Amino acid sequence: MLSTTKHKTFLLFLGAAMLASSTPLSLLFFLLLLPTPSLLANDIVTTDPSVIGVELHGSPLSHLLQDPGSGHLYLGGVDNLYQLTSDLELISHVRTGPYLDSPDCLPPIIPQDCPSATPTHNHNKLLLMEVGQGAEPGNLIICGSLYQGICEKRSLSNISQLIYQTSNPVDTQYVAANDPRVSTVAVVITTENRQEGGGILRLMLVGRGYTSKGPGDIPPITTRRLFPVVPPRRAFSQEEELGKLVVGSYSEYNNHFVKVVPHGDYVYFLFSRRDMWHKKEYRTYASRLCISDRSFYSYVEVPLLCQGGYNLAQGAWLGNHSGKPALFVVMAAGQASTPVATSRSALCVYGMAQLDAMLRRAQELCYTEGGRGSSGHEEAYIEYAVSSKCLKLPKISLSEYTCGGEHTPNPIASAVPLQATPTFTSTTQLTAVTTATEAGHTISFLGDREGYLHKVLVHSDWSGDLYGSVLVDRGSPVSADLLLDESQRHIYVLTNSRVPVSSCERQTDCQSCLTVRDPYCGWCVLEGRCSRKHQCQRHVQPNHWLWSFEPTNQCVTVQSLQPANQSKDEQTQVTLSVAQLPALTEVESLSCVFGRLPPQAAIVVGTSITCQSPAPELLPPMPTGSDHMILPVSLMFGHVIITRGNMTFYDCGAVSRLNQSSQCLACVSSVWRCNWCPLDQLCTHNHTCPNQHIILNQRVRPDSPGPSSCPQVFTLQSSALVPMGLSTSVVLRGRNLDVYTVRTSPVYHYHLFDCLLRLSHCTSLVCSREIIFLARPTLMMAQTNVCFLFYPVLLYDCSAGQSDCSQCRAVPEEYGCVWCPGGPSPSCVFNQSCSSTPADTCPPPQIRQVLPVSGPLEGGVLVTIIGSNLGMRYQDVVGGVTVAGVQCLAQPEGYQISTRVVCELQPSGKQREGPVLVTVGTTPPGRSTQIFTYQDPQLLDLVPDKGPVSGGTRLTIRGRQLLTGQPSDLSAFLGPQPCYIVEEVTDTQLVCQTGSSNQTGGVTVRILFGKAERTVPSVTFHYLNDPIITDATPAESFYAGGRVIMVTGRNLDVVQQPIISVWVEPLEIQRVKRKRRLALLTAKQQLVSEHCSVLSSSQMSCPTPTVTPDVKVKGVWFQLDNVRVHYETIKGKRFTYYPNPVLFPLNQEGPYRFKPGGVIAVEGQDLTRAMSRQEVMARLGDQECEVKTLDNTHLYCEPPEIQPKSVDDSNELPSLKVVMGNLQVDLGLVQYDSNSLLSPVPLAAQIGLGAGAAVIILSVLVVILMYRRKSKQALRDYKKVLLQLETLEINVGDQCRKEFTDLMTEMMDLSSDVGGPGLPLLDYRTYAERVFFPGQQTALLARQLDLPESRRQTVEQGLQQLNNLLNNRLFLTRFIHTLEAQQGFSQRDRGYVASLLTMALHDKLEYFTEVMKSLLQDLVQQYVAKNPKLMLRRTETVVEKMLTNWMSICLYSFLKEVAGEPLYMLYRAIKYQVDKGPVDAVTGKAKRTLNDSHLLREDIDYCAMTLMVLVKNGVEVQPCPVKVLDTDTITQVKDKILDQVYRGAPFSQRPAADSLDLEWRSGQAGHLTLSDDDVTAVVQGRWKQINTLQHYKVPDGATVALIPRSQSSGGVGVNQVFQTGEKTPMLEGEEEEGLRLWHLVKSSEDPEIPKHRKSSMRERERAKAIPEIYLTRLLSMKGTLQKFVDDVFVAILSTKRPPPIAVRFFFDFLDDMAEKHGIDDPETVHIWKTNSLPLRFWVNILKNPQFVLDVQVTDSIDAVLSVIAQTFIDSCTTSEHKVGRDSPVNKLLYAREIPRYKQLVERYYSDIHSAASGCYQEMNSTLTELSGSFASEMNSLVALHELYKYINKYYDQIIMSLEEDSSGQKMQLAYRLQQVAALVENKVTDL
Repeated sequence: MLSTTKHKTFLLFLGAAMLASSTPLSLLFFLLLLPTPSLLANDIVTTDPSVIGVELHGSPLSHLLQDPGSGHLYLGGVDNLYQLTSDLELISHVRTGPYLDSPDCLPPIIPQDCPSATPTHNHNKLLLMEVGQGAEPGNLIICGSLYQGICEKRSLSNISQLIYQTSNPVDTQYVAANDPRVSTVAVVITTENRQEGGGILRLMLVGRGYTSKGPGDIPPITTRRLFPVVPPRRAFSQEEELGKLVVGSYSEYNNHFVKVVPHGDYVYFLFSRRDMWHKKEYRTYASRLCISDRSFYSYVEVPLLCQGGYNLAQGAWLGNHSGKPALFVVMAAGQASTPVATSRSALCVYGMAQLDAMLRRAQELCYTEGGRGSSGHEEAYIEYAVSSKCLKLPKISLSEYTCGGEHTPNPIASAVPLQATPTFTSTTQLTAVTTATEAGHTISFLGDREGYLHKVLVHSDWSGDLYGSVLVDRGSPVSADLLLDESQRHIYVLTNSRVPVSSCERQTDCQSCLTVRDPYCGWCVLEGRCSRKHQCQRHVQPNHWLWSFEPTNQCVTVQSLQPANQSKDEQTQVTLSVAQLPALTEVESLSCVFGRLPPQAAIVVGTSITCQSPAPELLPPMPTGSDHMILPVSLMFGHVIITRGNMTFYDCGAVSRLNQSSQCLACVSSVWRCNWCPLDQLCTHNHTCPNQHIILNQRVRPDSPGPSSCPQVFTLQSSALVPMGLSTSVVLRGRNLDVYTVRTSPVYHYHLFDCLLRLSHCTSLVCSREIIFLARPTLMMAQTNVCFLFYPVLLYDCSAGQSDCSQCRAVPEEYGCVWCPGGPSPSCVFNQSCSSTPADTCPPPQIRQVLPVSGPLEGGVLVTIIGSNLGMRYQDVVGGVTVAGVQCLAQPEGYQISTRVVCELQPSGKQREGPVLVTVGTTPPGRSTQIFTYQDPQLLDLVPDKGPVSGGTRLTIRGRQLLTGQPSDLSAFLGPQPCYIVEEVTDTQLVCQTGSSNQTGGVTVRILFGKAERTVPSVTFHYLNDPIITDATPAESFYAGGRVIMVTGRNLDVVQQPIISVWVEPLEIQRVKRKRRLALLTAKQQLVSEHCSVLSSSQMSCPTPTVTPDVKVKGVWFQLDNVRVHYETIKGKRFTYYPNPVLFPLNQEGPYRFKPGGVIAVEGQDLTRAMSRQEVMARLGDQECEVKTLDNTHLYCEPPEIQPKSVDDSNELPSLKVVMGNLQVDLGLVQYDSNSLLSPVPLAAQIGLGAGAAVIILSVLVVILMYRRKSKQALRDYKKVLLQLETLEINVGDQCRKEFTDLMTEMMDLSSDVGGPGLPLLDYRTYAERVFFPGQQTALLARQLDLPESRRQTVEQGLQQLNNLLNNRLFLTRFIHTLEAQQGFSQRDRGYVASLLTMALHDKLEYFTEVMKSLLQDLVQQYVAKNPKLMLRRTETVVEKMLTNWMSICLYSFLKEVAGEPLYMLYRAIKYQVDKGPVDAVTGKAKRTLNDSHLLREDIDYCAMTLMVLVKNGVEVQPCPVKVLDTDTITQVKDKILDQVYRGAPFSQRPAADSLDLEWRSGQAGHLTLSDDDVTAVVQGRWKQINTLQHYKVPDGATVALIPRSQSSGGVGVNQVFQTGEKTPMLEGEEEEGLRLWHLVKSSEDPEIPKHRKSSMRERERAKAIPEIYLTRLLSMKGTLQKFVDDVFVAILSTKRPPPIAVRFFFDFLDDMAEKHGIDDPETVHIWKTNSLPLRFWVNILKNPQFVLDVQVTDSIDAVLSVIAQTFIDSCTTSEHKVGRDSPVNKLLYAREIPRYKQLVERYYSDIHSAASGCYQEMNSTLTELSGSFASEMNSLVALHELYKYINKYYDQIIMSLEEDSSGQKMQLAYRLQQVAALVENKVTDL
């Protein structure tokens, strides 16, 4: 395997090569068969560096073969053939394609005779070796997919040398499948040539799948001649005497062959196919044939069952398991009932003995028991639809006729499968398998789709263990041809690789070698490597080779090491005890290596090995901070490490250095063998000291006292308190101090030790008389320079912190501190340092500060007194503190010696003031300079007096003397709940914020001044329910803000200060978060807020805050005191900020000229995205310019008639300013065009002119003024009409919104049902019937053949042969073209035949698609010569209807999963809206519709009613409310009741309205049956009105019931005829009596009215129907349904999900056709696509939802759907959508939407076009899946019988057409049709 880096480089190189060449490449990797990094099943997968790869053209390489003699490899791929050495070096290379060919034509290919021939790739289908006899050289047999699968022979030594090839093959020489996707397998066999005079006969048994193109009559298994070939015989020919597997139906028995293997006297085929005998599921079969059987009498097959649902074989190998032959098969689980393999797969192993036993049992049962087993069940039967059957022959038949005979039944199939439990399972599809045997163990190598090779050890109980996986070629499937080389050391893998079966050498140590559990591997001890057994030289000797797969094996280990530790300063012998030590020869030796030191010779005695430890100077230095180090001790054989242990070296000196405070204890207590020399202060491993005395470690001598012998100091005999500045003697007490005595003479003398003080930073000072210590020291004793004892003492200074007499005298007596009054200033000193007499008493107290200086009359607050000499202890001041003459109780908690007294104020009873006095002992009292005041605070009132229970209200409490006590003494309460003081308290005001309460109601407001309480008199605060927001609109604003959000809810007036807040975050923060995944940077977040205005308890208005464009809005909420309401929780969607709307100036240069009476038009962008007309204000100067209309790009405002004044002093002309929230835009100056603004004529000129022509001028002026006035009036009227229309549109919009809200409320219940069983989707058969045969009464798909039983079998056989003929493309195309050429073959016939062909070929949709494409290519050819834009516009040919049906089949699942739900929702919305208004039962016209021709224009008075319908639910009868209209007929009421009661049920499962009567029930006995027509019906002249609820005076809320109609009560009325789900009103019955029925309006075609008056009446009716009356209804209906129409269009045309594969495939095909014929006009291709999908399929579905859904489409619903369908058609056209005054109303209705829909269509087309093509493979697998899924729904025999009627009708013409075709003659198509005719109707033919 390649390492990661190498692998990428290799693939990169491969990619470059592929780009440079049009020929695809394949890879052959060469993996050495050495020990792998083998794994346990849950280990990581490895890549192997021993892979050798070679890149070859011809991907995919499909076959691999190795010549065992030469070792050469032969590889077959696409258009290429290779010969390589075993090391993958190229010997020879042959190109085998591409060549001119077509699967529809027979070779040789002549372009004139085969117009469909194109350069075609040659896929290698067979690669076999034919072994020569004697001196005869062997041959290489190669068969490709070209030329109907003919074969050739090439030389084994050099494949470029051709041995045999035919230039003019006959049909018996077609061997392989001509389709690359159809499998072919073959095996060469040799048998005796009994018929041709002896010798040998070399044959080739071939198994191949069924192909729809080319010769369709080649059996699944045939025998081909290889040798000898004597003319007239031909090589590879299929001869009658050689035998074949005869089948009744080639297409049904489409075997997918996987493997063929010879074994013993038999050949075994492995294949999968649909089980035609049992459940029609796909299964895998193994079949057997005697090698000597030339007639296939011995053919027998058995199903292979791999438990777990693995049913499709992918690869197989005949190997050995436990010494017995077995078939190893990798199986995949199939996808549903299709031959498509999923990724779930397994390895199953079948013993050949068991397989043979099953096959033999099937033969025996079919020969002698009639196929029945002992239980009587059928266990064997005759397969392949042939006329043979199982017999009851003599019991010895099988033993006498092992390979069958003419009299034995065949071909035999076992009904009982051979079962196996999976040996190994995988979630990745396994594609290949081979096996090897190593040391008696069976190992399987499995390739998968992802390019991995897995290694599985197969146990004797058929279970398996995955022990390794190798990545061969990532992402590339491993081909089924896995090949082990002759040495069994390599596997050649096609993707393509020779892979090592193992890579033991990758394991570098014994432990990894054994834990990998690879049966190939073991640890070779003396060689120090992981290897295969035979590679280890001494593997036969014990303990030399340890097998990896044996769990009891253990590596050579050091069991013990003596000594395990030693001092680094000594050198000793080390002994190792080693387990499983392999035996050595006498001349061989081992060595020891300590760490990285040189090796030393080892002495081996049994399992013990002795070595010398290294010299101390050779050891590495000791690690810092440690007293030991561990060195590995390796036992080596030469340079190979056999095993290793660890040895510890310690350092006693380091032990004492690391424990300075207790060196002796640390040394003697150490885990190492260390001893202590007290006089030398030395820790050593030696047993003696330089100065004799030694303390031994107990590990050295167990009886040693050990640590108890160490000298220690216990305590100081003198005080440990050492005053600074004095010389002090220190006496130490301890034990074992006698070790420090020295003998200088016969008498003992004490040695003098020095006393040292070690201060911080290790500074040592010698003890002397006048030393002043600078820090707290540690006292030590020292001898010379060696410190050996430590003890701490305390140094202190009396003057530090004792600033006055009381503090000094309060120091504990043991310190000896006194207050010394003498000297320059009194101070606190040590008593021996005071030069004068110390003071016995202290001065009087001094008070510097009192806090607070006021308190309540009730006391209870704490007073803090700060000063000096306030006592030496708390008891000194008890009872000695008075405040304003009142005792104050001192508190021990706050007392500080001499400096602070805290006392609790006592009640005074009245207001008073005075100083604070403190008395200590007998000294005079201390007096404060501050005056303390007793006060009586008062509360007066509070605002507000109410707030929400969640709190957050800021209360303002007003009063007097509120600053009583300290602020910390103040606390506020509302009842029991605290109110948190939030501002600084003044003497007259306190502000607090309420907390939350658990209940509503009034509470008292209390203020506590310490313990004194005050309440607000006669005022309570009321906790009210929290505010609730139910709505907040609009949900958008722009950055400038100021847009008013109207908030509605409850209890809004409870809130003191509502706020709208916006949480924003800078955009750069967002980028940082995404890039580095950092948390939110809260420091940069911002909160912008605006105050809201409460309008009432249910409404408030909030202006949106201004945000800058460089931030992102994270959230919007309303802060209602402590209640926070997020916007998302109100509306279910986020509040959105948009960029500011843009308004363009009125004029770039100069003022805007305005003519009075008009409107000012302002242009802009995004004006309505976050703004409405009512919110915009425009001002012209000092007056308002009334905004009349606002759309996205224009604002129209009507200014005053007279030019307003300017508000800007710098300009006389007014400017137009538009205000949108906070956004104010000055659009420039406006100047009125008015006569009043013209400069006046001079007075003198006026007088002169007036004198000359006064009369004329006056006359002219009068005329002009009258004309101008009229003109202005007309202009104003026109503008007003425009504004009226705008207002009308706004009103319609409001009505739409209301209707839409009602509709959405109604649809909510429906939406919850639709996702599941609530969507009444038709089953596939009904759907296909309605689409294939629209309008047909009889269900063709459910019909059976109407034939006499005597003829049935013959006719069915003939129809089956006709089916085989239809599977011949040449016959099918000639048949269709011949029919279309006949004059009597109508357009209806063309559609009918196309649908019959669809039914007949439904199980072979891939073939059907190819035929359709071929016919479409012919159609394109025709139209290109004429007008290509007209192609596919109508359905005039068979292929066009085939295309319709094909689209319907392919898009059924899309309808089911995607488009069905929005289509149903649209239908329900239309039905709901139509039913809300009156619908005329006679004319079908409705008040609510989109179709103006179906609009009920009269104003009908009607009322909505609710009927209580009694519905039986089990045993209970429950009332169900149903909404109806009083103008509904009784049938309409029944329909509405059924709609409601059977709401979730499909229409076909509901009872018919005609089968039920409506009964009105009132009271106990009042039952009245209502009907459309009875004796109470109103008759006026020749008109009879249908009865309605209004007629019967049924009240609102009446109780009714639907009861089954009795047979006698068949009332005559308006009957409905149902046809394919449509409901069409018809007039019957009464017409015969001369009466005409009417419901809401009488028909305008009244025969009583004279003809000359009819036209004038129509004109009056048309004049009456002005837009205000009926156009608003259309607009309202359109606006209400808009969302549902959008949903349907988006579902059909959205590319957010991948478009259906069929659409992509067909659009690709159309693009290819356009490119092929040089059509570069995009409009033409657009029209083709539109005609093939939207107009051909989707419009049909939109107009007829009953084709897909089980619903009823009435006339009124159909009228609405027609308008929507027409809108869809208009959206798909390329022509510009222009509307004018004469345009149809439906085009005007959707004039705005159609351009948007056009963009949707164009984007849909372009996205499909720009997407990567190459979906043919996916399309084919989809078609295969569809074929399997729905084929059982189609009644193909009925379709074939119907088709035969057309064959019979044009029999002669069809026969003549077939005989004229040369290819048809070769295939004998006319002859085969004559056979069909003879069988189907006994037609006399030329047979």
